Amino acid sequence: MAPTLESADQLLLRTSGPIKRFDVVVFTRADQTTYVKRVIGLPGETVAYRNDQLYINGRHVSEPFLNQAKKKLGVLTSDFELKTLIGEKLIPKDEYFVLGDNRQISKDSRLFGTIHRDTILGRAVAVYWPIKDIQSLK
Repeated sequence: MAPTLESADQLLLRTSGPIKRFDVVVFTRADQTTYVKRVIGLPGETVAYRNDQLYINGRHVSEPFLNQAKKKLGVLTSDFELKTLIGEKLIPKDEYFVLGDNRQISKDSRLFGTIHRDTILGRAVAVYWPIKDIQSLK
């Protein structure tokens, strides 16, 4: 999740409430590996990237949290359509499409598909440790 998060960051999680686009969530996969990723697509939506731009239900959606990385690294997200990744046109009920902010090397929904709501441990609301990294997450 660099540059948003570093590997040693300790997160404060909120375990209740709705999950919204661009929330940073912590979830566990079937192999018991825990991941921290950003919610990009919500249940019932289509997701696509064209020319490094996000499209939800055919409409462009800005990702301001990536602006600095795009200036430094150039293209972050290769083109794709949801159907080619998960075999479905829409994100299924109670499922979420997640991507890491470090798009060029992230293991995320492009690799393992959508995640089910029941696997989400919580939404990251803040980094509380180490002190140099303390921040609120939006």
